Amino acid sequence: QVQLVESGGGLVQPGGSLRLSCAASGFIFSINVMGWYRQAPGKQRELVATITSGGTTNYADSVKGRFTISRANANKTVYLRMNSLKPEDTAVYYCNKVPIVARYWGQGTQVTVSS
Repeated sequence: QVQLVESGGGLVQPGGSLRLSCAASGFIFSINVMGWYRQAPGKQRELVATITSGGTTNYADSVKGRFTISRANANKTVYLRMNSLKPEDTAVYYCNKVPIVARYWGQGTQVTVSS
């Protein structure tokens, strides 16, 4: 049974930082491309960052230079370090494989950037 469990969200002021974690189980994590996605209120879910099994990363233009995706294959965990947060980063953040497997969605973790 596949599980993706996100954690680390919270309320942060503009300019602040957070680190999100996603613990995976039930599939061979190390060989899969993983991604962080987010969904803001009233908007479609969007891809934020991806990381290959070998550690190659890609980012949406809106977060490039501010967010860093990383992974620890031994722990089956993918991380998202978010710096210089902006109010427009407010969303529920999810991890999933790339491409998405719809039945793998977890509960997500809420990130709210507000003063």
